[in-house]
Amino acid sequence: MATTIKSAAVSHVGRIRSNNQDSGYAGRQLFVVADGMGGHAGGDVASAIALKRIIEADRPFASAHDAEFALQSALLSANGLLAETVFDHPELTGMGTTATALLRVGDHVAIAHIGDSRLYLYRGGTLEQVTVDHTFVQRLVDSGRITQEEAAVHPRRSVLMRVLGDVDANPEIDTAVVETEPGDRWMLCSDGLSSYVSDDKIEAALRSVPSPKDAADRLVREALDQGAPDNVTIVIVDVDTTADSASSPPVTVGSAAMPLTFESTAEHKPLRLPTLLLHPLKAAQHEDSHFEPESDEYLRELIQEDKRRATRRRVAWLLAVGLIAALIVAALVVGYRWTQTRYYVGANGSTVAIYKGVQQSIGPLSLHEVFEETSIRVDSLSMFEQQRVVDTINADDLDDARSIITRLDGGTG
Repeated sequence: MATTIKSAAVSHVGRIRSNNQDSGYAGRQLFVVADGMGGHAGGDVASAIALKRIIEADRPFASAHDAEFALQSALLSANGLLAETVFDHPELTGMGTTATALLRVGDHVAIAHIGDSRLYLYRGGTLEQVTVDHTFVQRLVDSGRITQEEAAVHPRRSVLMRVLGDVDANPEIDTAVVETEPGDRWMLCSDGLSSYVSDDKIEAALRSVPSPKDAADRLVREALDQGAPDNVTIVIVDVDTTADSASSPPVTVGSAAMPLTFESTAEHKPLRLPTLLLHPLKAAQHEDSHFEPESDEYLRELIQEDKRRATRRRVAWLLAVGLIAALIVAALVVGYRWTQTRYYVGANGSTVAIYKGVQQSIGPLSLHEVFEETSIRVDSLSMFEQQRVVDTINADDLDDARSIITRLDGGTG
């Protein structure tokens, strides 16, 4: 049964922010949410730059795995663009953005994710969080040091371990390919929703409101009812099977929908590393906006994250080298076995012999050996045949080589 996409994207500045640092996109097959950070001077710029690069991937792909690679490449390219922008505009130092993207190819979707924006799947009455937050407290949860309930109220829950920006030249992007089914409802959102509206309320809205736009608007209202100090951006995607359904036109919301402008500010000072990984609003809720950890736990975890990333890259590099080496060895083995199916006639000292293999050698490895010796002396042959034997006579197979010997022997009788 043919399926189409119905989607909607909405973004709200929230009740406290003066500008919207989120960006969202609902395209033909691609859907993205990016949540910028870095203060008033940079968060909106970061999410807009990243989103405008990522939406270049909104095009057909031959397979979901091709789309997965394209999404990963788009996020890494966006990371490079942000670093270049900071280089040209030092006042934007410390800006960054999360990015969560979904790209549909047939009955599969490719996913790319970094940061704490989220992707949810509502299927068959059940809501599932598909992505994993790249936050300090999520790392504590994963290691068993705190519970999910404690994470929800942890004072450092806004600290990100991975972002796009000028923090890491080669950030690790989570990617996956999963199947999608008719009736699935996918939702991407910034943490302005997930941090203030419970999963139960999100599930209720996705279950009870058929229209993607109406469901997104209801969830924005839920966030506003909770105070919604942060920007709220939601993209909802329905996999539809109705005969009269039509794909929604592309929509861009948030800072990416506005003209991209930024100017140098003399008063703006570069932020220290821990602040770069904080959502600016939530950082401002602490007395010290430059966040110095009360213990060394955060810095230890950040160091461990760098070590884990370096280990993963080293393992990936070793696996790639091992695979290349294995392919080279396999090619050599196959090539050598092929040479041992070939035969030729040549001189073995003063007599004629049948050789197995080919005339070449690879370094010290000879690719030929005497297979059968004969009593035919080379100097007993005509000058023409002598030259042929010295130059070697290729044979189609062993029988052909023996036929050549028979002809040479007859010529000397």
